Amino acid sequence: MSTFSDLGLKEPINKALRDLGYEKPTVIQEKAIPQIISSSDDLKAFAQTGTGKTAAFSLPIIELADETSTATQAIILSPTRELAVQIGRNIEEFSKYLPNLKVVTVYGGSNIDQQIRQLKRGAQIVVGTPGRTVDLIKRRALKLNTVKWLVLDEADEMLNMGFKDELDKVLEATPDTKQTLLFSATFPREVESIARNYMSNPVEVTSGQKNQGSDNVSHESYFVTERNRYQALKRIADVNPNIYAIVFCRTRRETQEVADKLIQDGYNADSLHGDLSQGQRDSVMEKFRKKNIQMLVATDVAARGLDVNSLTHVINHKLPDQIENYNHRSGRTGRAGNKGVSIALVNRKEKGKLRPIERILKKKFVDKEIPTGEEICKKQLFHLIDKVENTEINTTKIDAFLPSIYEKLEEFSREELIKKFVSLEFNSFLSYYENAPDLNNMPSRDRDDRRSGGRMSNENMSRFFINLGRKDKLNPAKLMGLINEQGIDKNVEIGAIDILDTFSFFEIDKNFESQTLDAFASNNSDFNGRRVNVEITKERKGGRRSGGSGGGRRRGDSPNRGFGRSRNNDKFQGKKNNNRKFDRRSK
Repeated sequence: MSTFSDLGLKEPINKALRDLGYEKPTVIQEKAIPQIISSSDDLKAFAQTGTGKTAAFSLPIIELADETSTATQAIILSPTRELAVQIGRNIEEFSKYLPNLKVVTVYGGSNIDQQIRQLKRGAQIVVGTPGRTVDLIKRRALKLNTVKWLVLDEADEMLNMGFKDELDKVLEATPDTKQTLLFSATFPREVESIARNYMSNPVEVTSGQKNQGSDNVSHESYFVTERNRYQALKRIADVNPNIYAIVFCRTRRETQEVADKLIQDGYNADSLHGDLSQGQRDSVMEKFRKKNIQMLVATDVAARGLDVNSLTHVINHKLPDQIENYNHRSGRTGRAGNKGVSIALVNRKEKGKLRPIERILKKKFVDKEIPTGEEICKKQLFHLIDKVENTEINTTKIDAFLPSIYEKLEEFSREELIKKFVSLEFNSFLSYYENAPDLNNMPSRDRDDRRSGGRMSNENMSRFFINLGRKDKLNPAKLMGLINEQGIDKNVEIGAIDILDTFSFFEIDKNFESQTLDAFASNNSDFNGRRVNVEITKERKGGRRSGGSGGGRRRGDSPNRGFGRSRNNDKFQGKKNNNRKFDRRSK
């Protein structure tokens, strides 16, 4: 394998890379960096999460950028604030021996006036989220007419989040002569659409096979019911004493609830989701990077840009709506040559969703049994013994106390001392799991599932019909925006969204059912010039729903009918909890 200097990078960049501990380029870096430096052709690059995509596009831009000009020469678009901040930070580290090269990171949730002042001072490289970038273009604070490179990072996720309109506006502001660089971890049809619309005869480079999961990650599945899903999560944590994990949830409310439970049960955990302020999110991520938090409960979007190389596990508390997101999630572990485990907790309804994931990963899930109390106690006991065995003795500080300690304990034999020591550290753990049931032998259906004839039910949600669909250019992000514009309530929970051709369905917290209907009726809302009609759906005999004036058949009216067809979002204002010491005995 070549070195970074072999790839055509100048010495100040190589020196910065050596300072950061970069020794050899990854496969995607080895392929992409010389291609960008030596050619002005557009580029499509595909590599799994954690393989060094940021360095693959930023290092050649740093190499080629003109330090003598303060005009913006590169615009890098990222789907989330966290990822944009991470990219900006990486570029600053890579260019620290190039004092005249400046990078500015722009994103929502931060003071736009301060960002405008930074842009006025000049920056060759701008990293931004699509929304804030468009805002700055409209204010004429960001001028992209001199741009030589446009980077679309995590392009698939930008489309998933509904940023196509923003991408179009940014493209309009850039010259036709620019070089467009598209980087993505997965390769859905939508990414091909970006390449067709925004690129000219792009060169393609890959690291491994497109969409395939990392070879360093193994995939395990645990069969759960809704009643024991959280208990299974705790047992998986307990049977892995050194766990350092992200627990992925589908909604902000679920994220906060799971984090709250873990904290209350004595785990060193915290939450990361969109209801936190930027300052709170930065604080949580910093604690997690320093391993002051052992289990981070997060939504998909919030975890983007969280660059941690030593995660032992990724746990899918719930599988994602979008099938490609599983690959993004699992790619958080098994990085930088480390091994990792990606775990999926699935009930009877969700188990079929593993098959399409396996086809993309080209790997099989290994079915595992939920750990029993006996297995957990054994694992924790020997973990404790290993810690004692590996503890270094600081004789200079304890020698003065040893005579008194020996005298106090001289009546006990060696065996008695070991038993007392183990009991002191382990009694509460043994007590907790003494009569713990085997979760693998519990009934396979929850009571709510049996009442609904095996269908997944959500008694806290009301399901609505809306007379807009794909033909109206509606997507999940735009529908969520339309709902939010009605001013129903800032804490309203939006559940499953199902976009069909000429009409759609969405779920909202049942407590806001009448407010939702009243809001849409009184606001006389329209979408792209079409009057919006919203009605609540009602159950027909046999469990089918009716309602709405859209006509036609409503395929699979269950909110979970199509994996990757719907998106969840919510507006729950979760309360922030103080971090607690990681101590499972307090359960």
